[in-house]
Amino acid sequence: MTHTQTPAPPPASRHWPAAVVWALAWAAMFALRDLLDLANLALLLVLAAALAALWLPPLASMAACALAVLAFNVAFVPPLGLLNVDLRQHALLLLTMLAVSWIVALLMARQRRLTEAERLLASRARQLRAFGDLLRDTDDPRSRAADLQTTLASLVERPVALLLPDGRLGETDADGWSGLSHALHAAQAMGPGTGRHDEQTAWYLPLRGRQAAHGAARLPLPETPGEPDTALREHAQALCDQMGLALERAEAARATTAAREEARAHALRSTLLAAISHDFRTPLATILGAASSLHDQDARLSDGQRRQLAATIVDEAGQLGRIADNTLQLARLDTPGLALHLDWESAEEIVGSVLRRARQRHPGRALQTRLPPGLPLLRCDAVLLVQLLDNLVDNALKYGGDAEPVEIRAALEPSCLRLSVLDRGPGIAPEWRERIFDAFQRGAPAPGGPRRGAGIGLAVCRTIARAHGGELTLRMRHGGGCSFECTLPLASTTAGEAPEATA
Repeated sequence: MTHTQTPAPPPASRHWPAAVVWALAWAAMFALRDLLDLANLALLLVLAAALAALWLPPLASMAACALAVLAFNVAFVPPLGLLNVDLRQHALLLLTMLAVSWIVALLMARQRRLTEAERLLASRARQLRAFGDLLRDTDDPRSRAADLQTTLASLVERPVALLLPDGRLGETDADGWSGLSHALHAAQAMGPGTGRHDEQTAWYLPLRGRQAAHGAARLPLPETPGEPDTALREHAQALCDQMGLALERAEAARATTAAREEARAHALRSTLLAAISHDFRTPLATILGAASSLHDQDARLSDGQRRQLAATIVDEAGQLGRIADNTLQLARLDTPGLALHLDWESAEEIVGSVLRRARQRHPGRALQTRLPPGLPLLRCDAVLLVQLLDNLVDNALKYGGDAEPVEIRAALEPSCLRLSVLDRGPGIAPEWRERIFDAFQRGAPAPGGPRRGAGIGLAVCRTIARAHGGELTLRMRHGGGCSFECTLPLASTTAGEAPEATA
């Protein structure tokens, strides 16, 4: 859609319908001159004037009407062939014909102007809507700066320059860039018709948001005679304001995201410090008490008491280490853009490593595994998966009761491998079955049961599963107990990569 008018085509190609209308009207009048009186013939002339005004400009239409009235007088008004007019008989008719023809011509011209203006407004509204859709469909409005430049250039049919906070687009001289910078910082339009620097030969339009301008555009004036079109400038300003508002919204969204991330990091730090200050104190106090007893009362302690105190120190130090590992791992996995150290790993070796560590910590507890032969290799971070299963097994051993062994199972499904840790403990209350996966949430302990840890083990496990593209869920078992199930997607192998593991 352009504002400047295209060169007028030759009259024969533009006004020929009007000529055809007049020709048909004169042919009809000559054919019906013997059948109709002057008043009825005059109606044909008025009709022709109204129809011809659809294609002729106002002055040309009025001139054609005047010539038609004179010709009508010569051809049809007695005495025929002369311009003499009988004032009593025909003057009123001819003057009425001329007046009505001119009025119709002017009304048709006005209607055409209104139609063109309506068409222009509709076209500009569509342009605004289309550009708004472009901005709405992008997360970074700066990528649509070239579209704005092209749209503005189509309005004035001349090159347009843009000044944005992060760069320039288009070409202009030093004075042009200086004007753009001034319009940007003042957040006001400059140029003819704006009341600011009207002597300029271009419009300088800011990309205005609600708070400030976020750029500026330089539009050379259209190469058309007459005063600059205020409506055109206002339409261009509306396009610029659309871009300014989009840039402001994007900047606000980035600031909101940054503030949210900062608040999240601050909350995580505060929670970690609270967990450390609260949950680290118990094992530290136990270690300090046992070590003090060994140091101060060594001579009075029996060998059994010494072994018991030493075992307490080892157990509490291990508990403290697991809390620290989980806390640090949760903080690391919560970092945006984290890249895992992926490699092809054997599920059997991962489970075996978990079993060895669990039996060292709980030598008297029964553990069982059910792994089908021929499991495929996993594309994963082995250290993280070992920590995931180790946390689940440690929880099952603590809270799953001593009646039946804790089981580790693997099941191959069409698109994933399911690793499960099962126990026969008292289970988890319905209101806690989803909350236990949130950081620093600990379900209510069974009567007389332990309540240890910072409540981050399961949060770390779910985070590790999701970091691998999988999921960790809880399923209650028939007959009592829990089944924590981790599903991991099976990555497709390509040439040069590891094949499936052998049994």
